[in-house]
Amino acid sequence: IPLMNERLDQMSASEILTWAWETFGPQVVASSSFQTQSVPLLHLISQICPEMPVIFIDTGFHFLETLAFRDELQARYGLNIIVMRPTIGKGELLAKYGGGLYRHDPDLCCYINKVEPMQRALSGARAWISGIRRDQTARRKNLHVIEPQSSGLLKIHPMINWTKDQTWKYTKKRMLPSHPLFTVGYLSVGCAPCTRPVFVGEDERAGRWADTEKNECGLHTDWANNT
Repeated sequence: IPLMNERLDQMSASEILTWAWETFGPQVVASSSFQTQSVPLLHLISQICPEMPVIFIDTGFHFLETLAFRDELQARYGLNIIVMRPTIGKGELLAKYGGGLYRHDPDLCCYINKVEPMQRALSGARAWISGIRRDQTARRKNLHVIEPQSSGLLKIHPMINWTKDQTWKYTKKRMLPSHPLFTVGYLSVGCAPCTRPVFVGEDERAGRWADTEKNECGLHTDWANNT
């Protein structure tokens, strides 16, 4: 893996995505949160491997704008979107935990609504394509193109070397669409109850789980070791 990472680290996102599809297809899936910064990877998938399944976790707590944006991108780019949902429905979740689970136990909330559905979505897959970048969080800054998971799955990050500026330049040059809430300050969009707009001077992910130390939902950690 280290030697492979050295080689892949010199490749473009397009080349990494092409390699992943040729090596692992059809047992490779992508995932997306369908926000503005997700669009470059989705655009590349539509050009290189449009048949690749793109997993979207519908937690039941998304902004309506996110669902509309997902549908817009599917129609525009012909994406093969697979929608996964928690085993516990929204009504059952609220009845069992009340409306404040995301505040008093955000890790459990994310596990129920995001991590467990993704585990099911990845059953039988050999590789998982994710669009995360090193410059997004402290946890992500040391990640490589390929990160073997303890479950045996290979996590592949074609965009890992991209910067925020590269992402916006790619988006602008190709006139890619933006999430409807982007223009009102939602630079990173998760579930509605735990996402707020970002203020001037803040990091692009500052609106996620604001006023807490949490900055990851658990999808991009090695959850096989944590659950």
